[in-house]
Amino acid sequence: MTETPTRTGKCYCGALAYSSAGKSQFKAQCHCRECQYMSGGGPNFFMFVPAEGFSYSKGTPKTFTRPDLETPVTREFCENCGTHILTRRPGLDQLILKVGTLDDATEYAPTVAIHTLDQKPFHTIAKGIPTFDRLPPRPKK
Repeated sequence: MTETPTRTGKCYCGALAYSSAGKSQFKAQCHCRECQYMSGGGPNFFMFVPAEGFSYSKGTPKTFTRPDLETPVTREFCENCGTHILTRRPGLDQLILKVGTLDDATEYAPTVAIHTLDQKPFHTIAKGIPTFDRLPPRPKK
C-alpha cells in the first residue's frame, strides 16, 4: 500500500495555513504574462494537487476572478501579505498550488516549462526540461 503524501504550507505572514493530501500531478514552471504579474516578474512554479485533499487550517483566503474573461480562473491569496496560495481553474479537479508556499518543497521539481513564448531573457529553465511555446499536447483519451 502506498502512503498518500500530505504537505503543509502557509503565506508569508502566517495568517493563512493549509494542508494538502494526495499525490501531486503536473509539476511545471509557467512563463505566461499572467503568471509574471502574479509572481512579480519571474515564472510561476506550481504543481497540481487533488482538490478533495486540500483544506485551509488557518484563516480564510481572499479570492479574485477577472470578470472580463470568458472562462476565468479564481486565485486565492492572503489579504494581509498578498501571498498567492493557489488557483482554481474551471473544469479541473486539481488545484494549482504555488510551490513557494510549501513548508517543505523537496517534492517539487519541474518536469516541463510552459508558455515559453512569453519567457523573458532573465528567466532560466533547467537543462533537459521539455519546453512548450504554450501548453503541451493533451493525452488522447
